[in-house]
Amino acid sequence: MNLSIFTRPSISRSLGSLTASLALTRAMHIQSIPMWTGTSDNYAYLVVDDKSKDAVIIDPANPDEVAPVLKEQISSGKINLTAIVNTHHHWDHAGGNKKLLAHSEFKGKPIIGGKDCEGVTQTPKNGEGFKIGDIVVKALYTPCHTQDSICWFMEDSTGKVIFTGDTLFHGGCGRFFEGTAEEMHTALNKTLAAVPDDTKVYPGHEYTKANVKFAMSVLQSEPVKALHAFAENNKETQGKFTIGDEKKHNVFMRMDDPEIQKATGKTDPVDVMAKLREMKNNFK
Repeated sequence: MNLSIFTRPSISRSLGSLTASLALTRAMHIQSIPMWTGTSDNYAYLVVDDKSKDAVIIDPANPDEVAPVLKEQISSGKINLTAIVNTHHHWDHAGGNKKLLAHSEFKGKPIIGGKDCEGVTQTPKNGEGFKIGDIVVKALYTPCHTQDSICWFMEDSTGKVIFTGDTLFHGGCGRFFEGTAEEMHTALNKTLAAVPDDTKVYPGHEYTKANVKFAMSVLQSEPVKALHAFAENNKETQGKFTIGDEKKHNVFMRMDDPEIQKATGKTDPVDVMAKLREMKNNFK
């Protein structure tokens, strides 16, 4: 289980450690909850606004693994769970919604997600969202993997993060189950590429090692090699890379790269995307 803490920068560095400790009084907490480790390697994410203790749980698809974590934090007064949030409707992301709500601690909580998510009660429009305490949340529609795919951009004074479900992975992207290469190109290289470069990425699965193995077959750049080394030495990679990093080491966000165009035999960005995904699907 991984816990990330975003702390507010010190107002005056001359105050040293005292100021640093005071900065910890406000933070956006992200706790990763691994599910089905060793098989589908999913992540649920608990996002907490430290000031208000308001929190949401993202993609709690396996309540048997997620509910105990939530119940412990609720009973100890660490969080006030306000909603379930989904990135898309697939069972391994939204399939635990109703089962989770069957627990008395979560009864009646809203389910925020795409229109096809299990038990969904709220679907924000593209570009709209909600707040978790002081955390501002924005829905970014990224149809392709599924037509109801939403990436959730979150920001407060301590930092920026984005939960990308099965649209964007570290060093890769999701299969085009309900969409086209053009839609994935738009999702990755227009919608997500427009997110600030310092935004940390939290994908729906731990697929980095397999993704970078494919990436190395088409692009042996220094950023790709660095990602490969990191994946080889770290079981969990979620939240360790930013949108800016993905633009450097993710081959699906480099449609204009001459080496990738050479590997695919294509130059049009949509054609490059289509061929690259086909190559990845067949990669052993």
